[in-house]
Amino acid sequence: MAKEQSLDNLWLAQILFDLGGVQFGNFTVSESAVSSPVFVNPKVLISHPTALSVASKLMQQEINLAQSLRRPRVHPFNTVAGVPVGGLLLATAYSLETNTPMIYARIRPEGTGTRGIEGRFSQGDTVLIVDDLITRGSSVLETAALLEENSLKVKDVIVLVDREHGAAERLRRHGYNLMSILKLDVMLNHYMSKGLISEETYRTCAEYLRGKQDEPHTSPLNPL
Repeated sequence: MAKEQSLDNLWLAQILFDLGGVQFGNFTVSESAVSSPVFVNPKVLISHPTALSVASKLMQQEINLAQSLRRPRVHPFNTVAGVPVGGLLLATAYSLETNTPMIYARIRPEGTGTRGIEGRFSQGDTVLIVDDLITRGSSVLETAALLEENSLKVKDVIVLVDREHGAAERLRRHGYNLMSILKLDVMLNHYMSKGLISEETYRTCAEYLRGKQDEPHTSPLNPL
């Protein structure tokens, strides 16, 4: 059971690896055709209920800590909204874990559904955006824009994995605070320390990550 598993973000990083959610090679990580030596897919956690529960508990733990500071880093919120698709899965788990109401921000028309928001909400509600993975933050910004078009407030965003491609800085410029449970460099260090990846693979990924952190991120065409 999840309650028997300690709330350890490195345990979660290990489960992601064991489930095949972290792969190494040559991948395209966005529609911008940016090549990456590491691919992360947190959606695999839906096949491991304990890990999905731990992820939601870690999110709540991070939020509680941020709210307990003398100068809280998280604004009070009464609703959560997941970024489709992976964020919606994680937001559902978080909603069930914390009994927090959830809405679905449908950014693009799907089937018979039009662009809009599913679920009940009141104008002026503050919404916490949840996503499973963030690279540059474009999907989060699209979701935030839709929520604000419907008279909802967005202050904070929480993600499971931050690929550290400048999303925190980009969101901050738009007035949003980003929290993350796992950062890619921490995951890489863990896999290296456990002998799960070679030194060469680690160096390749670390150099790629440093390059992404040093890049100027000014173009709206930058990857998600």
